Amino acid sequence: MTSQRGEIASAKAGRKGLDKSHYLYIAVIAAVVLGAVVGLLFPEVGKSLKPLGDGFIKLIKMMIAPVIFCTIVLGIGSIAKAATVGKVGGLALGYFVVMSTFALAIGLVVGNLIHPGEGLKLTPYDPTKKAAVDSTVDFLLGIIPGDIPVLPTLLAAILVGFALQKMGAQGAPILKAVQHGQALVFRILIMIMWLAPVGAFGAIAAVVGATGAQAILSMFTLMVAFYITCAVFIVVILGGLLRIVAGVSIFQLMKYLAREYLLIFSTSSSEAALPRLIAKMEHLGVSKPVVGVTVPTGYSFNLDGTAIYLTMASLFVANAMGTPLDLGAQISLLIFMIIASKGAAGVTGAGLATLAAGLQAHRPELLGGVGMIVGIDRFMSEARALTNFTGNAVATVLIGTWVKEIDRQQVSSVLSGAVPFDETTMISHHAETAVNEAPAKETVPA
Repeated sequence: MTSQRGEIASAKAGRKGLDKSHYLYIAVIAAVVLGAVVGLLFPEVGKSLKPLGDGFIKLIKMMIAPVIFCTIVLGIGSIAKAATVGKVGGLALGYFVVMSTFALAIGLVVGNLIHPGEGLKLTPYDPTKKAAVDSTVDFLLGIIPGDIPVLPTLLAAILVGFALQKMGAQGAPILKAVQHGQALVFRILIMIMWLAPVGAFGAIAAVVGATGAQAILSMFTLMVAFYITCAVFIVVILGGLLRIVAGVSIFQLMKYLAREYLLIFSTSSSEAALPRLIAKMEHLGVSKPVVGVTVPTGYSFNLDGTAIYLTMASLFVANAMGTPLDLGAQISLLIFMIIASKGAAGVTGAGLATLAAGLQAHRPELLGGVGMIVGIDRFMSEARALTNFTGNAVATVLIGTWVKEIDRQQVSSVLSGAVPFDETTMISHHAETAVNEAPAKETVPA
């Protein structure tokens, strides 16, 4: 009897420990709802809360470069053959180009079916209107360091990784130090994530306060069509590939990444979940080299949601301004956006900026219409970010399967819930073991 009570107490204690991290996500949901209410009832107050969301995103962006650097250095430095990196990188880039092009084409097809923007008479956004900015807010936001560009960080990390790889046993202590540095970076991220409810509250209150319910309803068709298109793309296209190639259910994978989806939905930024995606993909059973190369590269080159958004939004702007694009113009726009979409980072507002840049270079006369969708871009960015995130998660599993760098038994155990993710450290013990063993393998002469 005493033994049974001890087991029950132990089980309760275990559940209590896990529940601690659940409070954060409950708080995020409550903050999103409260932010929407404040934005609708007190629009001016809601708009004044925008710096809360901006500050949170800046904190997340501040940590992206350290996360990518540590991940790639560990991924490349811990493998025995440099050829593996080239194989993974080439395969990943080829896959990203094909899928992004396919996503752009889907956006064009859906746009031609629903004709978004026809009959809408919206007041153009006036970019000359600027809200008064408090000097104290400027000062506080200025304290947060700016983000470091992703591509230069990728290059530096790749060079360091290959250098450590060539050093063999001499590089093992440095590799171990980078591993400790990664643990530190994740710990800082966990601290920052406790500010997610504050950031979500400010961001949602600001966008609802600035847009209003009427503006949302006036473009409801475009928003719904975009959400449905993204959902179909994820379930049918990505899900089909995942099932055929890896034998994994897209719904099981999405359930495994449920917390990341909530985080992305609240911030409309797929970058906010990048560190957690890296940790979770390693825990899932994909090798560190594949995760270290595929995930960060995908955040620059594999933006399926942004690709769908760019073509649908372009057709919307053209129709709303009374200058619909013919087939030839749409094809040339598709080709241009294939290139333009590669420069869109997975952060809030980047899709809108890329759309404006693309239209300015391709069809300058349409640039004035971009301001019409500023109001709902924030709402569309959630689906955009969720699709980008899912595309990169699926790509990591697919590439790992193609190069045979995935532990299928670990995948089954993790997705079934038998091996839960460690929320307290965000470090995969499965992947950590592989890293610790890799340098020892390099000391063996060929």
